[in-house]
Parts: sequence; structure tokens; C-alpha cells
Amino acid sequence: MARPLLVIAFAGCLLPAACSPAGTGKVSLVVYSPHGKELLSDHEVRFEARFPGVDVKWLDMGSQDVLDRLRSEKNNPQADIWWGAPSDLFEQAGEEGLLLPYRPGWAEAVPTEARGSGNFWYGTYKTPEVIAYNSALLKPDEAPGEWDDLLDPKWKRKIILRDPLASGTMRTIFCAMILREMEKTGSAEGGYRWLRGLDANTKDYVPNLTILSQKLARREGWVTLWNMPDIELQRARYDYPLDYVLPAGGVPVVMDGIALVAKSEPRPEAREFYEFVTSGPSLVRAAREFFRIPARTDISPSELPSWIARTPIPAMPLDRGLLRKHSREWMRYWDEHIRHKGDSGDSGG
Repeated sequence: MARPLLVIAFAGCLLPAACSPAGTGKVSLVVYSPHGKELLSDHEVRFEARFPGVDVKWLDMGSQDVLDRLRSEKNNPQADIWWGAPSDLFEQAGEEGLLLPYRPGWAEAVPTEARGSGNFWYGTYKTPEVIAYNSALLKPDEAPGEWDDLLDPKWKRKIILRDPLASGTMRTIFCAMILREMEKTGSAEGGYRWLRGLDANTKDYVPNLTILSQKLARREGWVTLWNMPDIELQRARYDYPLDYVLPAGGVPVVMDGIALVAKSEPRPEAREFYEFVTSGPSLVRAAREFFRIPARTDISPSELPSWIARTPIPAMPLDRGLLRKHSREWMRYWDEHIRHKGDSGDSGG
């Protein structure tokens, strides 16, 4: 079950143990994650069934919000696990002393790009970023097929986006567009021009995926940018009229990760949770029920849904070093000089 009062509950807790259910004798395990109530609730229930002495408490928020929160709590960490974010955010957190090194039992089963420096994080899912649209309004051949199609004036006031400042998904897409243009010119200016064109067609920036999906379903927007698994889940679980395009020119693919939060007394239950949600059975379940593509290469294709093999992902090459070095600078520039500066006629959300 989703926990709508969790933020309020946390506000009164100085330590996670203080939030344990009174009289239960259970250990409280706190997870920060952007993975959504569906996946988080499922893993909470299954983990607690295996470890009945643990009470899992999760807080669902954007991955950039997780990093910012961990920074603010550095001297008094509240979370035990950070589950879900692009690799560059985990790298930043590791460099800032916010994570504990941990080498999982399956460490050799992921490629080099899914292993963080210093063992601070490891990859869990490969997450393609896509162009999504309301399939009741647009046929597949009418939707934007490539990234540059989004700048066509015919999409003016028809694009709705998740606010990128809180979202690792949107930051990755925006930074990928800057990197793509930098390959042509050697400067970020080309990417900024592209983002200005997108802003000019954007009707609204919304705070979370729930509002984004609802606005698209209500036809308040026609097109958005988001990740493939969430779009699949929204239409499968809630029957929203959504579909998506994988631009043939390439899509950013996020290496989604997991990490232990740095604490003076790390809980052994945190390591159990880490191994549980990244185990073979959990990854297979996440693929079948939540459309996640596992990063581990030792999962038999016969155990995974057939759509994974049928859906070739045209991955866009990204310079992860440049992305990690400049992403905050680029997003600050976007926020100060591009957001709402296009002729969108709407102040956004």
C-alpha cells in the first residue's frame, strides 16, 4: 500500500528507529527511491514476508530529490538504502561520502558500466528514455518520431514534461540533447538552443509522474518525454491511452542503480534488502510485472518476457564523464535562462 503520510511521519523522526511501529519489536528499514508505489509496494510486501522482523518504509521521490535529501541529512542519515537513479547521481553521492561501499554477491554479472567506482553502487535496470504520446489523439505515424521532431511548431502547447530539476530521468534526457549537439559544435550552446525550442512548445512542467500521466490521459497534453518502463506500467495498470516511440537516431539509456547510504551503524537488514531486490527472481518479477530490463547478464532470456528480446534499444552514445561533470551547470543554466522563456503562453506547474 502506498504511504501518503510518510513524509509527515518522517518530519518528526530524528532516527529511523524512532519510526518503528510501537511495540512490534521490528527493525525499521528506510528506502529512498523514485521507482513508484507499484514496484516499491510489491517488494516491500515480499521482503517483509521473508523477513518478518523488518518493517520496510519507503519514500517515493525523484532521484535528484533523493540526492539533495541525502546531502541535507549527511550528519544525521535517515535512509538505509537508495534504490534507483542514473549512474552519474550515484557517482556524485559516492564522491561526497554519502554512500557505503558494498560488493553484492552478483557483482561479476554486470558489465563495467554498471559498476560504480569504489563499489559505491551497482546497476539494477537498463532504462530507455522515450518520446511518449496520447494514443487516443495520435496514431503511431503521427507522433514525433525523432527528438528534433519535438521542435516542430505543430506541437506548440501540446507537450507536457516532468520538471527536470527533481527528476533524474528528465535531467538525463536534457543533458543527452546537450551532449548530442556538442558533438556537432563542441559547445553547449547548440544544446541550449534545442532546449529553447522544446520550451517554446511546452505547455507545462509538472512535479511528478502521476500528474503527468493524468494530464496526458485527460488530453491536457499530447506528447511527453519519459522512460519506457513507466509508460508501459501506466497503460497496463491504469488503462491510460499511452504509447511511445524509440527514436531510431538513438535514445539515452539510464543505468539505474542501488546503493547503501553511509551511516555510522549500517543495518545488516539493508544488505539483505539490497541482495533481495537485485536477486534473479526479483529481477525476473520486475521484468514481467513492471517492465524493467535487468542489468545483470546472468538472467536466462527464457525467464524474461519476450518483449525484451523483441525490442532492440538504439542506445545513444553518451559521454558519462562530461555528463557527470557538467550536468548541474547545464541544468542551472536551463532553469535560469530557458525555462518559461519560450513563447509558450503558460507559466507552467
